[in-house]
Amino acid sequence: MQRACRVVRLSRAAFYQPPVPTSRRDAAVIAALTDAVARYPRWGFWKLFDRLRVEGRPWNHKHVHRVYCALRLNLPRRTTRRVPRRIRQPLAAPPVLNQTWALDFMTETLYDGRRVRLLTVMDEGNREGLEIAMGLSLPSRRVIRILDELVAVHGRPSAVRVDNGPEFTAQSFVDWCTEHGVAIHYIQPGKPDQNAYIERFNRSYRTEVLNAHLFESVAELQALSSTWLRIYNGERPHDSLGRVPPLTFLPRPSSAGQSLFAVST
Repeated sequence: MQRACRVVRLSRAAFYQPPVPTSRRDAAVIAALTDAVARYPRWGFWKLFDRLRVEGRPWNHKHVHRVYCALRLNLPRRTTRRVPRRIRQPLAAPPVLNQTWALDFMTETLYDGRRVRLLTVMDEGNREGLEIAMGLSLPSRRVIRILDELVAVHGRPSAVRVDNGPEFTAQSFVDWCTEHGVAIHYIQPGKPDQNAYIERFNRSYRTEVLNAHLFESVAELQALSSTWLRIYNGERPHDSLGRVPPLTFLPRPSSAGQSLFAVST
């Protein structure tokens, strides 16, 4: 470019022409696409392109598709999440501690609109609520830390009953269960009744806590949930346990004294 300008004795500044803006260069394509999308809002690219060709537009599909994507007109493609097929697990809950722990997720909205995720954990042997953990995010790593804390306090369960959520199907969660010798009982997709004990626990929790109060912060929700969990385990009668609290029906060694105190009061 410099040599050519020197040969013909032409100033580079005089020869230079600024590039034409894309919006002006593709103005005709933009106008045609905008008009077509206004008339046919649910059509995809190829239907719109074929319609433009019927109208006699000369642009090829590459040119039109580039403008189509630049205008962000491409519709999101809906895909079906593939859920693995599961074998139905029997909902057997012998009165034995740490035989099977049930885990499930819930969602609550704070007063300011923020969404909070809640993880509920219970022992199916005596229907005791072991933990209600919460946070704006509960990835599989957080679930593993919660289980480590529960194992340190209550001992290791023989199995866990969970659904097919991403936190429970994550490889880190599967590796943790394999390392600790914990079997995973996945329920069948779309069958929450196969995890009926934790679902009934969640219903009581939502009725008596979540639907009964407005929460301004996660700390406030955690404090009220911890108080309710102590009452649920030590004072609240459970119909399927002979109308006694879980810790009275089958107390843990560390909570035997507490359950006896609850009965005497």
